[in-house]
Amino acid sequence: MPFFYFDPYYMLAIAPAVLLAMWAQWRVHASFAAASQEPAPLTGAAAARHILDSAGATDVEIEAVPGHLTDHYDPRSKVLRLSQDVYGDRSLAAVGIAAHEAGHALQDAQGYSLMTIRNAAVGVANIGSGFGFLVFMIGLGFALKPIAWLGIALFAATVFFQLVNLPVELDASNRAKAQLVDLGIVPASGMPAVNRVLNAAAWTYVAGTLQSILTLLYYASYLTGGSRDSEA
Repeated sequence: MPFFYFDPYYMLAIAPAVLLAMWAQWRVHASFAAASQEPAPLTGAAAARHILDSAGATDVEIEAVPGHLTDHYDPRSKVLRLSQDVYGDRSLAAVGIAAHEAGHALQDAQGYSLMTIRNAAVGVANIGSGFGFLVFMIGLGFALKPIAWLGIALFAATVFFQLVNLPVELDASNRAKAQLVDLGIVPASGMPAVNRVLNAAAWTYVAGTLQSILTLLYYASYLTGGSRDSEA
């Protein structure tokens, strides 16, 4: 019974996603560093506040949080949390990231259907991510295929979440780009730098989605005899 994280066949199966993730992370850091050197008229927090207020989402609060690129929107508490590199910085990188997170707040305020589905799926996806592999391995270890398939079904919830999350993230970036231009926060000459940051971030979500899909397919292939029956 192999431990997949050290299984060369598993590593080969997810290699495209891993390579894509490495490239995407490099692009994120490189584009963010470059755009951080280009000034913007507002700080990240001020840009997000302007976007939210202009859309009528005045009840959403903005807070600074520690860490690098730890920015996120919490729909439960209606709080947009920006990392220190974004919250108080007047750069194209800061306003781009802040606008993206504000885009999530606008999705929430306007009842964007895919975000509603994503938020509802978070709990099940967390369970699937945490216990799917364990249940799968227990099923394999005791030769109980129904239990192994249950593990795959649990992990499939994570894949479903990723598939829904991807268009949610892309939509938030599109909203961000439109708001930055429409509200005059970023001049046309500055949008290419913002686009590079947001597009690079989008590829990280593509990579995460691809890895979850490839992992699910590998689990199913292993269980159905597509991978080294003798070692199962």
